[in-house]
Amino acid sequence: MERYFFDIQSGRELFADADGLCLGSLQAAEVEGLRTLLGIAKDSVYLGERPDLAVEVRSATDRLFCVSVIYWNTNTTH
Repeated sequence: MERYFFDIQSGRELFADADGLCLGSLQAAEVEGLRTLLGIAKDSVYLGERPDLAVEVRSATDRLFCVSVIYWNTNTTH
């Protein structure tokens, strides 16, 4: 089993995962990354916040992939 780390970007803040999770496959890490992202996104909506969010998944040696949510509405300017 490999250890995967799930770093969270919320707006301009970065929260590095120092512990990680031991998972059996890259696919399991993809599922966990998506679950993490969707849970944070859901909680932020309930709190009335809409930051752009991302979860970057890495191994001990490599950046593997990133999943993200970008909030957009007619009042948002980018």
